[in-house]
Order: sequence, then structure tokens, then C-alpha cells
Amino acid sequence: MPVFNAMETIVINLFDEFQKNYEMKCICNKCKEDMLALVLNNIPPRYTSSEKGQLFIKGLYINPQLQSDVMRELMEAANIVEHHQQHQVES
Repeated sequence: MPVFNAMETIVINLFDEFQKNYEMKCICNKCKEDMLALVLNNIPPRYTSSEKGQLFIKGLYINPQLQSDVMRELMEAANIVEHHQQHQVES
């Protein structure tokens, strides 16, 4: 297993939960990727080189406070992306 930022998986999973509770103006892949990039740039990375390490890091994010921190970052990223979309809106 190569070196991997386990936060990517955690953020993507929490993004799926976030979408259930927050109605975004655009749900295209570009906006989603922009949001994920913003969040991942604003939270500390958690690199691992093993599956055991990845499971340990995921276990840390059972903590409601850590989940809340990521959800807060998702909300902020959603606001930024909604007001600064980087794609052409088709009419």
C-alpha cells in the first residue's frame, strides 16, 4: 500500500452525509471536487502506509467533535463554492 492520506476517505464519506442535510445550488463533479479540495486543504492530513494505520485514523473520526469539525469545513467550503463557481452554467 502506498502512502495515503486517510482524511480523503473520511471527508468523502462525511460529504455524502453532508449532502443529505444541505441543499447545494450545484452538485456537478467540478463543484464537489472544489469543495473536497478546500476541506482537505483546511484540515490536517493523516498519512498512513498501512491498512492498520488507515483503520486507526478512521477510528479517531468516530469522535463526534472531529466529525463536527469536518462538517463545519464542508459548510464553509459549500458557501465558498456556491459563490465562486469555477464552471460554465449551462442554460
